[in-house]
Amino acid sequence: MRARIQTLLLGVALAMPLFGWAQAATEHDHNHGSAPAATQTPLTDGEVKKVDPEVGKVTIKHGEIRQLDMPPMTMVFTVKDKSLLTNIKPGDKVQFTVVSEGGKLLLTSIQPQP
Repeated sequence: MRARIQTLLLGVALAMPLFGWAQAATEHDHNHGSAPAATQTPLTDGEVKKVDPEVGKVTIKHGEIRQLDMPPMTMVFTVKDKSLLTNIKPGDKVQFTVVSEGGKLLLTSIQPQP
């Protein structure tokens, strides 16, 4: 019995690198050499309503956020990095990126628009 378990564990250990290689090859085939998904997160248009740099939050009236299946609304976002809020103010038209990490929405980029 012990020998069977050891053989099984050895087989799994030897197969893991092959699985990782096959998965990486499959992902490469599907992406066709394009940039990682994180850099492909689409921008959303919005208007800044309130900025709270000390807390790291910004209120934005935004359009649809397609990748999160979220309709247009006004909501408060937590920024991933407080320094993102240094160049924006209420009334600014912006484009921004939001991601869901661990069930929490995080604003990862924001740029004022002319």
